[in-house]
Amino acid sequence: MRRLLLVAATAITAATAGTALSQDAKMSFFVTSVGSGKGADLGGLKGADAHCASLAEAAGVTGKTWHAYLSTSDTDARDRIGKGPWVNAKGVKIADDVASLHSDANGITKQTALNEKGEVVNGRGDTPNRHDMLTGSKPDGTKIADQTCGDWTMSGTEGAAMMGHHDRTGLDDSAAAKSWNSSHTSRGGCSQEALKGTGGDGLFYCFATD
Repeated sequence: MRRLLLVAATAITAATAGTALSQDAKMSFFVTSVGSGKGADLGGLKGADAHCASLAEAAGVTGKTWHAYLSTSDTDARDRIGKGPWVNAKGVKIADDVASLHSDANGITKQTALNEKGEVVNGRGDTPNRHDMLTGSKPDGTKIADQTCGDWTMSGTEGAAMMGHHDRTGLDDSAAAKSWNSSHTSRGGCSQEALKGTGGDGLFYCFATD
């Protein structure tokens, strides 16, 4: 009897784990739980993409190609992320396609812009505030060439990075303050300290391209 109960319990556990893994595998959008630790020096786009892939794999999501939502001097972030649709770690849809992502119809809020572990990321009012997301982009997802911290290779007092607010809140009710991808530039350069100075931590968005 005991053996039968143990076998049954094991089967239930395995089935539950399989369901959880299947659900997690649908994730195609997340905010990085940690940055590079070197401010806006992400090792360029290649390093940023690798960081996305590493975090997703650690969270149990494999078999996807991940790209960071980052513009550079010759690349638009909107052209790097595939066609959509994208959902977060809880299966909540963020956007159907690139056009809706860059419209008022997108579903990015503090409650939905989760990290790869399915956790809410600190925003304005939390300690520490981590709502500044590196993007280097205009609201439509196109590049701002001089606001990418040297195409994501700088970590000193020079340069600047355009950032957005994942929680869609800021100092006022302006469109910029509520923008998920184009709120303001870093103050004091591209270092980790500079990014933290305005409410950031070197975090950024990751999208599955397939």
